[in-house]
Amino acid sequence: QVQLVESGGGLVQAGGSLRLACAASGRTFSSYAMGWFRQAPGKERDFVAAITWSGGSTYYADSVKGRFTISRDNAKNTVYLQMNSLKPEDTAVYYCAAGTRPSIVVRTYDYWGQGTQVTVSS
Repeated sequence: QVQLVESGGGLVQAGGSLRLACAASGRTFSSYAMGWFRQAPGKERDFVAAITWSGGSTYYADSVKGRFTISRDNAKNTVYLQMNSLKPEDTAVYYCAAGTRPSIVVRTYDYWGQGTQVTVSS
């Protein structure tokens, strides 16, 4: 069992930056691939980024490539999402998730956090 808690969301102007963190409980965190997804009002939950258990490979949605960076610190049981050059269209609730392999598919992941709101003003 893994419990995930996101933090770091907030209101930022376009062009600004935020760093999201997802803290995991449980001693098996380092064995899980981690992903970040986001969901805007009235829309489906979309893939943002994913990282393998070791941190050796990362994956990004085209819409965030070059602006967002996913990383993890297994010693701290935490995964991060550094978001730069934010745009109004990045506004959404951001969720972290844990699964057995990195994937862009929501149902691949076994555990989810409660989400953190990111709002980018124009």
